Amino acid sequence: MSGSTPSADSNTQNPQAVMVASSDETTVLTAGTGKTTFRMPYAFTVTGVRATLTTAGTGVSLVTVDINESGTSILSTKITIDASEKTSDTATTPPVVSDTSLTNDSEITIDLDQIDTDNVATGLKVYILGNPT
Repeated sequence: MSGSTPSADSNTQNPQAVMVASSDETTVLTAGTGKTTFRMPYAFTVTGVRATLTTAGTGVSLVTVDINESGTSILSTKITIDASEKTSDTATTPPVVSDTSLTNDSEITIDLDQIDTDNVATGLKVYILGNPT
């Protein structure tokens, strides 16, 4: 299947997730830009995003994650993981996707804008949900 692009018609009923590990499983997270960089394998329509942790963060500060396409955020409200939680699915403030169209071979970077107050969170994974176009 080298060089082929999935047909939009064949994938609209089969949502997919592009999942990226943005840290190892045991090292405490540190804030910074470009924690992970990869290229989209095909054009993709984003329907949602989420993030998970192996070890939940603690303290007042939320773990905050941004996803960028070619240097520009695709989120108007960034992904947050609340204290003592391991997933953004339960976040008080859900993420909002402002750019739903990712182009084939575009550079995607994951930024970790903020870490938990007590510096214990580990194992960040980021998911981009949607359909190939």
